[in-house]
Amino acid sequence: MKTKLFSCLLVLLVIFLTSGRTQAMELAVDGTVVSSSVHVKNGVSYAPLRQVLGALGDWDISWDGSIRTAKAKGELFTLAFPVGSKTALVDGYAFDLGAGIYLSNGTTYVPVRATANLAGADAVWNGSSKPITLVPRTTYRSHSQEDFYWLSRIISAESQGESLLGQLAVGHVVLNRVEDSQFPSTIKDVIFDTKYAVQFEPVSNGSIYWEPTARSILAAKMVLNGTRVVDRCMYFYAPALSQGTWISQNRTYYTTIGCHKFYL
Repeated sequence: MKTKLFSCLLVLLVIFLTSGRTQAMELAVDGTVVSSSVHVKNGVSYAPLRQVLGALGDWDISWDGSIRTAKAKGELFTLAFPVGSKTALVDGYAFDLGAGIYLSNGTTYVPVRATANLAGADAVWNGSSKPITLVPRTTYRSHSQEDFYWLSRIISAESQGESLLGQLAVGHVVLNRVEDSQFPSTIKDVIFDTKYAVQFEPVSNGSIYWEPTARSILAAKMVLNGTRVVDRCMYFYAPALSQGTWISQNRTYYTTIGCHKFYL
C-alpha cells in the first residue's frame, strides 16, 4: 500500500513540475529558419514579435516603454501589442489573440498563430521535433479596387455596429463563398447573387450603397490581406432580425460573434 501511494505521489509531482514547463522550437518560412526562440507553453506557441512579422512582410517595429507596448506599422494598418494583455490593437480596434503578450529579457513575445493570422498567414504545426511553418495566404493579395469597394460596403451594411472580429467574420464568409464552386467567383457577384433569392439583406434595402465606416474599411483590408476568423463558414444570420430557418436546419453551427450566428 505504501509503495502504491508513493508511486502515485511521484507521478503527481512530475505532472506538477512539468505542466508549466516551456518547450523550445523553431519557426520557419519557405524552409528557412527565422527564429530559434519559439516557446510552447500550455499548448500555445510564442515567438519574438520582430521575428514573426519580419518573416511575413515589411513591418516597422518599435517599442513604447511609457505604455509597455510593442508597435508594428505595416503597409495597410498598424498593430499594437500591450505587454500583459491578450488583446492586440489594429489601428486602435481590439482583436483577441487568445493568449497573453509577455516580455522576456527585453523581447516582446506574442502568440504565433494569432499574430501570423493578423499578418495574413497560417502557422502550421509540424510536430514537436520540427519547425512551425509560416505560410502566407495569397488568394486575394492582388485584389482589384472593385473587390475592396464592394467588400467594405457589404461588411459595413451587414455589421457596422459589430466589433472588428465580427466585421472580419462577415468579410470572411464572403471570401469563402468566392472560393467555393457553389457560388459566383467574384466578390461583387457573390454579394448580388440571386440564384436562390437575394443572399444579403443590404442588397434589398439599398444599404449596400452607403459609405462604409472606418472599421469596415479596415476589416476589408485585413480580409483581403488574408486574416481569417471563421474557418470555412459560408452562412450567417442575426437572430434578432431573421429566424434563419433554412440555415439552422441545413448547415452546421460554428460560432456566435456579436449579434450574428455563423454556420459552415
